[in-house]
Amino acid sequence: MTEALLIAQPAVPVATAALVLLAPSGRAADRINLLGAVLTAAVATALVAIALAAAPGVAAAGSWLTLDVAAGVFLALAAAVGLASAIISPAYLRHAGRSWFGERRSHVYYYAAFNLFWAALLALPLAANLALAWLLIEATTAASALLVTFSGKRSALEAGWKYLVLTTLGLGVALLGIVVLYVAAGEHGPASLGWEALAGSAAGMPGQATLFAFVLVVTGLAAKIGWAPVHNWLPDAHSEAPPPISALLSAALLPTVLLVSWRTELALAPALGTTAIRELFLGFGLVSLAVAVPFLWRPLPWKRLLAYSSLEHMGVLALGIGFGTPLAIAGVVVHLVGHAIAKSLGFYTAIPLLRQDPGAARRAARGVARFSPSTAGAMAVSLVALAPVPPSPLFASELLVLLGGIEAGLLAVVAPAAVLLALGFLGLAHALIEGLLGGRGRRGTGPSPRSARAVALLSAVAAAALVALTVAACVLPGSELVQGLTGGAA
Repeated sequence: MTEALLIAQPAVPVATAALVLLAPSGRAADRINLLGAVLTAAVATALVAIALAAAPGVAAAGSWLTLDVAAGVFLALAAAVGLASAIISPAYLRHAGRSWFGERRSHVYYYAAFNLFWAALLALPLAANLALAWLLIEATTAASALLVTFSGKRSALEAGWKYLVLTTLGLGVALLGIVVLYVAAGEHGPASLGWEALAGSAAGMPGQATLFAFVLVVTGLAAKIGWAPVHNWLPDAHSEAPPPISALLSAALLPTVLLVSWRTELALAPALGTTAIRELFLGFGLVSLAVAVPFLWRPLPWKRLLAYSSLEHMGVLALGIGFGTPLAIAGVVVHLVGHAIAKSLGFYTAIPLLRQDPGAARRAARGVARFSPSTAGAMAVSLVALAPVPPSPLFASELLVLLGGIEAGLLAVVAPAAVLLALGFLGLAHALIEGLLGGRGRRGTGPSPRSARAVALLSAVAAAALVALTVAACVLPGSELVQGLTGGAA
């Protein structure tokens, strides 16, 4: 049963992509996509329940696919954000213009690329093999690059090419690391790159070659995760992609590729020890925070502001993994979920915001509360969580990560990280106040679009989920879920 569900998880969205190509109209494509998304989410829910029931153990293990606690957590993120993006996509497409195609073909090709992207994204946490994980990451690049350029604007084409070239270069570096690791493992066949096989043979691998391979793999994947200084594609791609796709890129893709780096770290730890691993992850974490903060202090267009916020939050996750203590890992779990909820809501909010105030695509949104209280409410929920303002679960998660760093005895890293996080908070808090109450932006025109009501409903659901997550953060440290992530991610 579990094996069948593992195969069905990516198969359902692939089948949906094929069926949607046959849709006779844009509205028919909307309905087919929504039905496929609900079925995909149902399969994911069953797999997540199986994974969490087996915590801290492994629910299913094979040569190519695995289901453990880590897979369950990241699969839940990808499924939830994908379902929400599928639900909100008709509201975006209704006023997206012709793009490259007419109305029907525009819907059809959007949904086909969307489902292929989602299929690869859902399969990625389930990959039991580093080589398979690399292939799936490359597949997400191909499908999502088409979606980044969906509007057909010159700026979108530039962003799509930058995304495609830079992430492919990074994945090329990671592929070189995989080849070195394959040679260092001393075994033949793709099974030698499985997470369990790597963990079993790591102690006997040559230390220098293994370290070289590890650095290449993680540094190459960093370009896809969006860690500074190899993040250059991220602000442009997030800004130009359709808002539902931006949500998938930021709230699901970046963390899921991070899981591959995390699994590689845990598998190779017997050969590398903790020092090299910590230095690499903590370095990426601190640099990402340091690069993001100056941009968070600038008046940026809404989606670009959210993109730089993604850079900051990926840095927090890198710090938590680098610290590696149970407190820090508990913080990583809370941060993953809280970031996914708040960031996806933020990008969905761009749909009614840009309908009512098109200039917000080029400048910072201001005074939104005066012309659209529902849109302003969604902006507030998103930025209060991302800033993070207590009682945001991201405030609790950052506190857990910093306490985990203190527990690990790394005060020299905790101190600058705390300062950078405080500066990031001030920047986002200022953006929130100006965005809601500032007086220099032009007023929105026309009645509130239907998408504003849909986003208002999503913001209510998101607010309730964020409050529940804050409560969960109080009991998560020491739980079986954290134990499963600490040891089971490998």
